[in-house]
Amino acid sequence: SQNELEHLTRRYATEIAILIGPEKDIPAPDMGTNPQVMAWIMDTVSMHQGHSVTASVTGKPVDVGGSEGRTEAPGRGATYLTLEALKYLHIDEETPSVAVQGYGAVGRSTTRLLSEAGLRIVAVSDSKGGVYNANGLDLAALDEHRQVRGGVSGFKKAEDVSNAELLELPVTVLVPAAVQDVINEHNADRIRARLITEGANAAVSPEADPVLHERNVFLVPDIIANAGGVIVSYFEWVQDLQAFFWEEEEINTKLHHVITRSFYEILHTAVNKRIDMRAAAYALAVQRVANATTVRGIYP
Repeated sequence: SQNELEHLTRRYATEIAILIGPEKDIPAPDMGTNPQVMAWIMDTVSMHQGHSVTASVTGKPVDVGGSEGRTEAPGRGATYLTLEALKYLHIDEETPSVAVQGYGAVGRSTTRLLSEAGLRIVAVSDSKGGVYNANGLDLAALDEHRQVRGGVSGFKKAEDVSNAELLELPVTVLVPAAVQDVINEHNADRIRARLITEGANAAVSPEADPVLHERNVFLVPDIIANAGGVIVSYFEWVQDLQAFFWEEEEINTKLHHVITRSFYEILHTAVNKRIDMRAAAYALAVQRVANATTVRGIYP
């Protein structure tokens, strides 16, 4: 129940209170948690401190120091990078087709935003199964169906497909936004998408990476593809510390700038070193840590 969830959350927050705070570790919501849970954690930490410590967590409701645009940030970041990758690949289809596995918070916002950007959403799925219509899905009708039926399966304006079948559909863009290892050594050679935007953490297994790279399937790896949430969490932390909040338009503009700049830095590394995008992202990250360590030196 909601009451039990609150008690569980507050007890857990009490146990980890010595580890979290504005200058320590800062939790944010992920699978199974939401803005309300983050509000309970923030309030519990604040009660221990004797004053409101809004910067102790991110992903809170706007009413208690949350940031505009935070809820949709993971999907918005994935959308920005999908559009940039399509430009880089010079895909000349009039309306590129998209399949999205995972119709949770990230998948739904990515689906809607890609549709608004002019792409054709042909397939989506949740944990119970998926639906496919090569001519494009009526997303408004699908959402109504989902609210009534509790899932997307059985939608009359499309045919049912399994999660495994969705991954192998003949689409331009595939967004795995559900769980990890859905694209692996067993199915990587059957992926027909030109572009994969890794909306979930580790949706593509390490064994699948070289197979996709060899087949010229362009991958936007999770380390950048779903970074929109943590980027806007950083913005939320900055706003809380300053007690000065930005409009959603400014949030989205800043997110676009940060995430696309990072994408092109990774792409530049990948092209120059002739490696795949994931290896390039890791190489760039390790190099930055190495540079900082060299400059700071070793103490004592």
